[in-house]
Amino acid sequence: MGHLWAGLVSTRCQPIVVLLASGLVSIRLLYQVHGFAVEMMAIPEKRPNVVVVMTTQWRARATGYGGDGNAATPFIDSLAEESIDFFQAVTPHPMGVFARAAFLTGIPCPENGVVGYFDPLPENALTIAHRFQEGGYNTAFFGKWQLFGRDRNAPLVGVEHAKIEVPENRRGGFQFWEGFESGFLLNHGYYHGTGIGPPTRIEGYQSDVLAERWSRYLNSESIDNPVFACISMDAPHPPYGEEPPGINSSRPDSILLADEVPDDPVARECSRRELAGYYGHIEATDRAIGRIFRETKHRFDGQNTIFVFTSVHGDMHGSFGLFRKGWPHEDSVRVPLLLSLPEGVGFARRDPMLISLLDLGPSLLGLCFPDDPFDFGSGDSGRNLSQSILLKSEGPESQSISMPSVVPFDKQCPYAWKASRRIDVTEVIRDDGTRFTLDH
Repeated sequence: MGHLWAGLVSTRCQPIVVLLASGLVSIRLLYQVHGFAVEMMAIPEKRPNVVVVMTTQWRARATGYGGDGNAATPFIDSLAEESIDFFQAVTPHPMGVFARAAFLTGIPCPENGVVGYFDPLPENALTIAHRFQEGGYNTAFFGKWQLFGRDRNAPLVGVEHAKIEVPENRRGGFQFWEGFESGFLLNHGYYHGTGIGPPTRIEGYQSDVLAERWSRYLNSESIDNPVFACISMDAPHPPYGEEPPGINSSRPDSILLADEVPDDPVARECSRRELAGYYGHIEATDRAIGRIFRETKHRFDGQNTIFVFTSVHGDMHGSFGLFRKGWPHEDSVRVPLLLSLPEGVGFARRDPMLISLLDLGPSLLGLCFPDDPFDFGSGDSGRNLSQSILLKSEGPESQSISMPSVVPFDKQCPYAWKASRRIDVTEVIRDDGTRFTLDH
């Protein structure tokens, strides 16, 4: 019998009546929401495709639908209209390496084996790709990996890290893999993997290249099983000076700064200069994600696909005089998270549920395998919130966030910390025992 999907304007409602259709065709539930009965629909038993688009450094507020007048995001704005917008979503660790490891394993750092910035994901790490494959899925990865060994002495930005070849046994269990280790080459980067071979320079803007590789996969592969895919993008991460093609970046003096940016001329000038490039990358990547979405819907007929848009962390961009990520503040830890359920199923909503990227993998598995419990082997592992997504149970009361270690880079948070975040306040404890709270 098909499992249930729902979308409502509130996450706090109770069923009032259950109606069973004859046979094993469907189930219908009526929920009472603000005095109205809203119907939940069933979907076919066939397991849905799952496509996760994961960007880097895209803070939650930086979208048109989120109210940012600087952000030109026409596609993502339209996606938000038909999705569940988890506007309280956070990263478990506001640094790319740690967040990627936590998302893929469902286990936080350092428990998953990644303690420092240059630590690789252990070869024996069990990922959500392994679990989807065991359930009969084709698994595919495209883009930024950042979980294999890197040279501490090489420049972070450049061809040295971009040309590092990730061996097949270190690709997290993905059957099809095309991407790059790191290097932050937003234009004309090096890619390797299943259909490419050794590291090869491919012309074009990175987000567009990844959209093209995804399109080729959809059109060339014999896809007889449902697909779990992760498309991992650098943008809108620095270098902000890299110009995305076809985009006229804003002038720095036209950028509207957040209220949290202090009246410090140096901080405001730096913030405007960096944000001008940042929003250019956002506009270009919104364009690429739109192509990914359209071609996904066309290939899978738009009937049975879960589509996710999110980011591994945010960026302070001058708020409270701080820059970059790693900080426990909202612009660093809050990320956009849109969840589009299969076409014709459920209702779009803004949902205040407290969800983390650590919970995303277990929750996607829960939506696809509702009768199969998954043991992630850690008491601090991500939670399967599929029942809360389907409005059948309460969501969590808090989120755990941390920076497991200090990274050796300019402008980043200079201390390790752990925090418990609720909707209105984050309670932080630094590695030296200092405690403080952040209201939001």
